Amino acid sequence: VFVLVAILVAVYGEVIPGYATTYDVVKSGDGDEVSRGSTVTVHAVGKVKENNYQFWSTRDPHSPFTYQAGVGKVIKGWDQGCLGMKKGEVRRLEIPADEGYGA
Repeated sequence: VFVLVAILVAVYGEVIPGYATTYDVVKSGDGDEVSRGSTVTVHAVGKVKENNYQFWSTRDPHSPFTYQAGVGKVIKGWDQGCLGMKKGEVRRLEIPADEGYGA
């Protein structure tokens, strides 16, 4: 089980081939990478790009989220944006509406 931190907030960064979601590595991690089918535990914060409104957080209250990565169990941008992360890594993801919660 991996423990990761994914901050869902708008930034410009690395492109994920075949997707509009981008990411920026805020803090490097180490160890095994998250791959399709990995069970991972993450902290995440969701914010609206235009006004920085926080609409969701696993930190309030402290309640990390566990899911199976890369198999469509969460929104597409998050699912693809966390693949390749390493334990302890922090990423900022920019997830467009069609790969997130919709328009």
